[in-house]
Amino acid sequence: AKAQVGGMLLALLGWVSSCVTTFVPLWKNLNLELNELEVWNMGLWQVCITQEEGVVECQAHGSFLALPPELRISRLLMCLSNGLGLLGCLLAALGLEGWRTCEDKPGRKQQLLLAGGVALVMAGITTLVPVSWVAYNTVLDFWDETVPDIVPRWEFGEATFLGWFAGAFLAAGGLLLACSARSTRTATPLAPACHQAPTARGLAGGHHLHAKNADLVI
Repeated sequence: AKAQVGGMLLALLGWVSSCVTTFVPLWKNLNLELNELEVWNMGLWQVCITQEEGVVECQAHGSFLALPPELRISRLLMCLSNGLGLLGCLLAALGLEGWRTCEDKPGRKQQLLLAGGVALVMAGITTLVPVSWVAYNTVLDFWDETVPDIVPRWEFGEATFLGWFAGAFLAAGGLLLACSARSTRTATPLAPACHQAPTARGLAGGHHLHAKNADLVI
């Protein structure tokens, strides 16, 4: 039960963090040397400029097809991750021991818990892949020697680290839930006939003994 509760908490934390990572424009940061009072932030959906006064101006990306390949695929994978995470949390919640759903079918609860764990692991993988891909391309662009030093370079944003934590939490929670489902052993009660059979045999044996004694007395 403790493993299930821990896995469920990790899964929920990872799913919420993954949703935040998907929509915040903090995947990349850029500080302009000519104007250090402005900070550029890029996300999957928009680019924002934060000025010294605290004013934030955001503009959505123009065309989906005009985006770099890593951003296009990252959009799809992150949305898929959010859907898988929600599905995994719902399935795992129905399979928890504390819930009264499917109590008459313990095998069904075990299947729901296992399916939820697998979905959460897949959600963690689909979160780690796009975040790591964008981070890898950011590193390549930062150390690209063909680009002059005067040109500003994009760096890691806060959403990159949040995405790594989200993917790790989702995968760890899913593994805990899946392992707890496999280790669960449901004790099935014995059938009523199994309890009545010895009694019936005892009564039948006693009846035969009484009949034999009666014959001897006669």
